[in-house]
Amino acid sequence: MKGCLCIHGFTGAPYEVEPLVRHLKEETDWVLKVPTLPGHGETPSLRGIGFNQWIAHAENELRDLLEECTEVYIIGFSMGGLIAAYLASRYPVAKLVLLSAAAYYLNPRQMIVDVKDLIADAIRGNGANNEIYIRYRKKVLETPIAATLEFRKLVRYIRPILDKITIPVLIVQGECDGIVPVKSARYIYERITSEQKELCFLPCSKHLICHGEDFPMLVEVIESFLMTQNKMSVK
Repeated sequence: MKGCLCIHGFTGAPYEVEPLVRHLKEETDWVLKVPTLPGHGETPSLRGIGFNQWIAHAENELRDLLEECTEVYIIGFSMGGLIAAYLASRYPVAKLVLLSAAAYYLNPRQMIVDVKDLIADAIRGNGANNEIYIRYRKKVLETPIAATLEFRKLVRYIRPILDKITIPVLIVQGECDGIVPVKSARYIYERITSEQKELCFLPCSKHLICHGEDFPMLVEVIESFLMTQNKMSVK
């Protein structure tokens, strides 16, 4: 049996990857775990939470999945991408997918602008995308400075171990991401020492890559990577 751990980003929650998780539930029989990191979720309380607690929580979820499944993948979004990379360097994970992975510091308040743009660009911007904006605005404005510093500590802690990742890796980055720069994806690609590593840029996607108009393309490249042996060219 196959399993997949999906890890959300800083100040976020599982809804950040929900469209992708929903698709995988419909198309596979995998065991899917989508944990809420400590201090995150619908009623965030990040005060007093250290970055090691975020890592430890994801690590415990991965251990459970490895006990239950014979083959395990990890998908990490934004800060969750860094946590996913850390876990992939330490545990027998089969494949790793990094979405908008934040190898550089980000400005949480810029997320509000990015999500506003997502709504403006969406054909049906009055539904789910508006809900995402409301969530992000509340969470970002209430994020303690200490929590942002913990995020920065996490980046400094994990960046040096990227060269220890040797499993197949897919890195996907939105070209219109105002939160995580394109150079983050290229930096990760260059640091990872895997023989099979793939880098894909989505032309119209902003930071919330699972909620953007390139979502069909995102699903296609992830399915190709996880379900087949086909390799993509670097774009």
